[in-house]
Amino acid sequence: MKKETLYEIKAIYRDDFRVTGYTFGEGEKALCIIGSMRGNENQQLFCCSRLVARLKRLEEENALVPGKQILVIPCANPYSINTKKRFWCTDNTDINRMFPGYALGETTQRIAAGIFEAVKGWQYGIQFASFYMPGAFVPHVRMMETGYQDTELACEFGMPYVVVHKPRPFDTATLNYNWQIWGTQAFSLYTTNTARVDEESALQAEKAVLNFMSRRQLIKTRAKGGYHSEIVHSTDFISVRADCSGFLKTYVNPGQMVEKGQLLAHILDPYEGYIRSELTAPVHGVISFVGDEPMTYENTAVLKLIREKS
Repeated sequence: MKKETLYEIKAIYRDDFRVTGYTFGEGEKALCIIGSMRGNENQQLFCCSRLVARLKRLEEENALVPGKQILVIPCANPYSINTKKRFWCTDNTDINRMFPGYALGETTQRIAAGIFEAVKGWQYGIQFASFYMPGAFVPHVRMMETGYQDTELACEFGMPYVVVHKPRPFDTATLNYNWQIWGTQAFSLYTTNTARVDEESALQAEKAVLNFMSRRQLIKTRAKGGYHSEIVHSTDFISVRADCSGFLKTYVNPGQMVEKGQLLAHILDPYEGYIRSELTAPVHGVISFVGDEPMTYENTAVLKLIREKS
């Protein structure tokens, strides 16, 4: 294992900003894995820390395939992790909306440019990502629909779902999109949580990455288990929206099968405590997302479902 600083910005009043990478094996640039890019992505950082420990053991056991190089970047934004702010701590900009970056631009543009210089040119790229809405997701692999995506390749992770996402204008400045445009087969892995560490979900993600590495002949160990992935499109997700504001009380979890008409959540009046509204399943399907904010507002998507195929 080789540990090195991939990008650095000198600081005046505090420790320097550093992006640290861990390289395993030697040879062609086979796989790059990147973790937290936002300050609340503790689960994503935890997943990468597990992979660093596992790859270190595999390297010591001579279980890496010769001629292949693997790079893990656990955290791309240590300043925001340290200050517990989701976005860049001084101007609230999002590094994952700045790719491929600009070396002479604003701070987050320069950071994105420095990171992209280190991660471009790899055959495969995996990002542990988080959703813009706070809540819990069913574990899945997500790919941008750029024309370069390979859904069959994404199925090799053995995650329950492979989600193909048609990029919106702001998605074109994400790492996943630019990775693909620059020739890397890029995947975003979503585990159940973001701010809170979920060890069970992290273990599932670790196994998924190891399965992918095994099937891509990057490690000598055999792939173990996993799901026969279902391929869905992000436009197929059905949102359940709040019809009024109040405290949100949910009764379902990601991955749970529900029947049409089943009670999913109550919205409680914040002053008097009575039930203002009840939210029910519009279709028979699987819960894919559950919002975890205590308070919701009218027309906010608080749950999402994947319709069960007949």
